[in-house]
Amino acid sequence: MAKHGAFLFSYAFSTLVLTMSLLCNAIDHEDRKVHIVYLGSLPDDEEYSPRSHHLDILQRVVDGSSAENCLIRSYERSFNGFAAKLSDHEKEKTANMEEVVSVFPSKTFQLQTTRSWDFMGLKLTSPRKAIAESNVIVAVIDSGIDPDSESFRDEGFGAAPMKWKGVCEGGENFSCNNKIIGARFYDPAESARDEDGHGTHTASTAAGNVVKDVSFYGLEPGTARGGVPSARIAAYKVCGAMSRCSSEAILAAFDDAIADGVDIVSVSLASGRPLPFDNDVIAVGSYHAMKKGILTSNSAGNHGPGAGTVTSVAPWMLAVAASSKDRRIIDKAVLGSRTLVGASVNSFILKGSFPLIYGKDASSKCPEYYARSCEAGCLDSNSVQNKIVLCDQPAGVYEADRAGARGAIFYNPIPDYASVFPMPAVGLRSKDYNVAISYMNSTNDPQASIPKSENIKDPAAPEVVSFSSRGPNQILPEIIKPDVTGPGVTIIAAYPSDVPVTNGSRDTRRVKYNILSGTSMSCPHATGVAAYVKEFHPDWSPAAIKSALMTTAWPMNDTSNSSSPGEFAYGSGHINPLKAIDPGLVYDASAEDYIKLLCLVMDEARVRLISGDNSTCPTASKQGSAKDLNYPSISAVVTPMTPFTVTIRRRVTNVGLANSTYKAEIMPNSQVDIKVEPQVLSFKSMNEEKTFNLTIAGRGLPDGSHMSSSLVWSDGTHKVKSPVLVQSLSAAVASRFH
Repeated sequence: MAKHGAFLFSYAFSTLVLTMSLLCNAIDHEDRKVHIVYLGSLPDDEEYSPRSHHLDILQRVVDGSSAENCLIRSYERSFNGFAAKLSDHEKEKTANMEEVVSVFPSKTFQLQTTRSWDFMGLKLTSPRKAIAESNVIVAVIDSGIDPDSESFRDEGFGAAPMKWKGVCEGGENFSCNNKIIGARFYDPAESARDEDGHGTHTASTAAGNVVKDVSFYGLEPGTARGGVPSARIAAYKVCGAMSRCSSEAILAAFDDAIADGVDIVSVSLASGRPLPFDNDVIAVGSYHAMKKGILTSNSAGNHGPGAGTVTSVAPWMLAVAASSKDRRIIDKAVLGSRTLVGASVNSFILKGSFPLIYGKDASSKCPEYYARSCEAGCLDSNSVQNKIVLCDQPAGVYEADRAGARGAIFYNPIPDYASVFPMPAVGLRSKDYNVAISYMNSTNDPQASIPKSENIKDPAAPEVVSFSSRGPNQILPEIIKPDVTGPGVTIIAAYPSDVPVTNGSRDTRRVKYNILSGTSMSCPHATGVAAYVKEFHPDWSPAAIKSALMTTAWPMNDTSNSSSPGEFAYGSGHINPLKAIDPGLVYDASAEDYIKLLCLVMDEARVRLISGDNSTCPTASKQGSAKDLNYPSISAVVTPMTPFTVTIRRRVTNVGLANSTYKAEIMPNSQVDIKVEPQVLSFKSMNEEKTFNLTIAGRGLPDGSHMSSSLVWSDGTHKVKSPVLVQSLSAAVASRFH
């Protein structure tokens, strides 16, 4: 009877809670949606209670509902804000409050290495500081992590660093160790375990252990490892089913990671478009990380090659593009006596040849246009059995697999990288795909076979891959984004052994190491290099580490077209780990420098909320522009077809030899005259600062055009290189950026 009474009480209480919760889902038939309310820095007041303040705000704005039930999450460890369900009317009321910086709807962010580290020169025999490396903590904000992977075993690791303040709250069947020292997960996830594979892959790329004899069914063979194999990992799972990663979870992960005491944050996530800084949870979180001395590495996005698609645009973050390495994967389509070379990661072995059929001839359900592409549900199973199907798009492979075909040959509009598919498949560029169609149409009994993929050398590497998002920076065009590029094509790294290799319904393969491509893969490479620099220079600021990566980067071949400068594809160039630990000079910047920048895009009251102090903004006549930020790359915006003279001031700090002299070298460009004053910088001590002015003069550039050059400071040992870019934008276009 007592148990029965307890059950009734529990049921009644649960019903009450559910009813109160439902009250926050609709008022007057207007649905409430999850919004982020950003309040800036936490007040320096021991009696201040963030949660009480958040509830007070909600009580002032919610109509006919409990503030407690509308509050989803408070951010109260590293910065100030909360997530809550608000109607449009309530959102406007909240946004008009003096203590509020911004209110914006929660968005869904998308998840965007055997050879790669050797390719960059960071070998197992490269210089290391073992103890310092083991004290570096890398936070990975992603889809979780597989604690059972060999890449995260803790043999030889000591206890977690003393600075670590985090916890292991990984949920059921999850255990941390001295390698994975912390784990957290956020609603709607129920465990920090990786059910997608993405987070395990990125974490092992950045800081995975050394694991020998790794391959994907014989492809990409070698030793898997991260950039800093002795570093520790803290995993923050923010992505749930269908790779959906919510704004409120991402911001919560930043709130925790900063307070937990991490050194570097790696975020291989991107929104669909660039957002204003105070509406972008990655920009907000990384700003407060920067204030605590933590650099955030973020993927540039996978929306290229269109202009202005880069989503990681805040200057305090490191935005990473994706490029190729010197080993790539190819596959072939054998059509009778002819062999066509294409791209795919095919682990299957097809014995013999099979009849070839076009998607449009294998469908009784769809119009020809959809059938040609092998759209979902279009192919008739009885028409494709024991045949290889021609499809006009890559996604058609999954329909061919569902329908039971033996393989697929598809048109690949972006043939510069290879993907893993659930069946034997090969992608052909336009010319070769048309050859395949002609062969099928001109042969009575067309036969095809698809051999297993193979690795070949790629002497053209590194080249920025087509999917990698490009500049210009749509929020602040004077700040070049992305900042650098790194390996992001066919990267092999750790993968949960219980997660399918692909989403194919018939794919039964399970692996411990999988091949993925994306700026999600290049981002942890940059994270690993940043951690490597941190290993040698634990006291350097985030801006100094970022400067080291940018000014020592490899120069890239300009593969862009004339209307888009190469810098919009790769920024300062390709990350170069060994050079980055000894850059000679750095362009440093502090929170105060970024506050001055924020004054350009928001009012002083909101700037003070973000800074948490009494920061003041310059008057309009003295504000300057974003080009004045002490950034490692140099860019200016000018009015079209108008003569211009632009002077840009920079400050460098000596981190090389105490007694050193640097001379300026300018790559000439016939469109402009570039001068540096002074042309020589002499240093007498470490950490000494010097300033210089760079003046660019020109007769005028056509609207939408650009001019590229570079500045190199050299002392005979170090070469400190900065891209120099002038963009011509009309006032109407430039105003849209802000």
